[in-house]
Parts: sequence; structure tokens; C-alpha cells
Amino acid sequence: MQAEPSPSSSGSEFPMVETMTGPIPTSALGFTLMHEHIIVCSEGMIQNFPHIWDRERVLRLALEKLAALKGRGVDTLVDLTVLGLGRDIPMLLPVVKKSGLQVIAATGLYAFTDPPTYFRERNADRMADLFIHDIEKGIQGTEVKAAVLKCATDAPGITPGVEKVLRAVARAHRRTGVPICTHTHAATRRGLDQQDLFLSEGVNLERVVIGHSGDSEDLDYLTRLLERGSYIGMDRFGLDAYLPEEKRIAVIVELCRRGFADRMVLSHDAMVYYDVYELEEKERVRPHWHYFNIPDRILPKLLEAGVTQEQIDLMTRHNPRRIFENVGPY
Repeated sequence: MQAEPSPSSSGSEFPMVETMTGPIPTSALGFTLMHEHIIVCSEGMIQNFPHIWDRERVLRLALEKLAALKGRGVDTLVDLTVLGLGRDIPMLLPVVKKSGLQVIAATGLYAFTDPPTYFRERNADRMADLFIHDIEKGIQGTEVKAAVLKCATDAPGITPGVEKVLRAVARAHRRTGVPICTHTHAATRRGLDQQDLFLSEGVNLERVVIGHSGDSEDLDYLTRLLERGSYIGMDRFGLDAYLPEEKRIAVIVELCRRGFADRMVLSHDAMVYYDVYELEEKERVRPHWHYFNIPDRILPKLLEAGVTQEQIDLMTRHNPRRIFENVGPY
């Protein structure tokens, strides 16, 4: 089950994946953090009240953090910031270019109950059309194309509004082949609900990453997600309020022992700036919730706990590559 994935059927050629600075072969993804953000803001706040943040300071800090992450051996960061989280590709693009880090942009919608009022009288197909525009034409008037779809199901479950978003994401996926990464509420097993809905739309669950699965130590739940074919995101290192670090590590160790290293990806769900906190407050309240936690602290602890280097390479290099190998629309 943990064999290294093979190249695409086209021989030695690997499929291409879009990054913010242009397409690259999936073989060039390297060490990849699969669920991160750079700047997360309440939708519309900065546009309406620009004095609430120091734009230049935040962008300088973002450049510093992204460049330092590359210096630690991370090659690619998947930024799952979409509508609902304050996505601003034109603002970030110069920073990403200077950093030298490969950043993959996302499309989709982040909402726990209702999407924006624009979609109240518009159906899931109209929503899917907008996501497809981001994938095929570019995001926010730029040439940056999205390479992953994002949606969310939290404690309220699949409300009518959330159902519309998930169906739109599924339909955009089926028309483009772009993979799906999700936000879930692991305590209420929302990943299973997502899988059920995706299956009803004809989605191959092997093209889906069920995010925030690392918040759970319910091995029955996690095994059910895995056995249905999805990848799971062990992607909130540093957020000990959801599950302490030692328990997150223990779950990964056990799932590796059971042969599931080829179905897990690692990340933090961290960001440089999050408007819930002032910059200094975030560092004080959650000191390990940052991009460097996995390369600096978590990987050595996983090795010490018995995870092999081959298994770490699967979770950080080979699995992300397989997720982004574009199978095309179907």
C-alpha cells in the first residue's frame, strides 16, 4: 500500500500543475504543505476599513516567512484561501514571486451555513461556472489559475447553502479534473457527509483530501475515510486546542503502522496574518501555529516515534504529487 507512485501513463513525462508563478510539472512539487494560507481576513473588512491593518508590514512579513520556509527545504505551499477568507491574489502575487516558493492558489467558497447573497437565487451550476473561470481563465483579473478546489462543512452540517457549495465544487471538479481539498469538523465526522455528497455527484473519492482529519483520534472514523479512497489532511499542527500535538503524532504513527502513509498529507492550516488576532497576539496564544513547526519540530518527533523516512516522504512529497496529477475532466 505504501509503494511510491509511478509517473503518468505518458511515459517519463509528468502532468503539469498551475502555481501562482506559472505551470510546473508535478515532479517539481517537492516537499509540499497541502493546507496553508498566507493572509486570511474577514471578507470585505480591509476594503471598507483599510486603517485596521498595516499592509506593508504584513506583506514584508509574508515575504520573510515564505522565503524562510523555502530555506528550510519546503518547495511548495498550497494556499487554500478562497471567497469567504479574504482572498487577494493581486496583492500576494509580487510577494510570492520574490519569495521563490512555489504557491498553489485555490478556488471555491468557505461558508459554514450560507454562501454570499449573490448565490441566493443562483444554482450550483452557476457557482461552478465561476470556480471553473478561476481554473481555466485566471483569478481576480490575473493570469494566476487555481489548481485546487476548496469547500467547508463544519458543525452545522450540510445546510442547504453548504450543499449548494459542495455540489458546485464537485461539478467544477468533474469538468476540470482539479482536486478537492476540504475543511471539516472532525468531532462530528463531517468528512463522511462530504464523501457521501461527492459520491452522489460522481466524484472519485481518490481525488479528494478530507481536511482537518488530524483533529481526531477516532481511528474508526479516520479508517472509514481512508478505506473509501480519500486522502486525509493531518493539517493542523500547532492548533492544540483541537487535539494536542502528542495525540496528533500518535494517530499518524498508528495509521502509518496500519499501512496508510500513502493516504495522508501534513500541514498546519497556518498563515502569516489572520485578522482574528493582532500579529503579536497570535504568536503568544498559539506559539507553534506557524509554517516552520512541521519541518523544525514535527518531522523529528515522527521519526523518533517510529515513522520511517520513506513514510514521511510519502506524506510530504509523493502524495501531494499524486493529488495534483491532473486526470482531466470526466
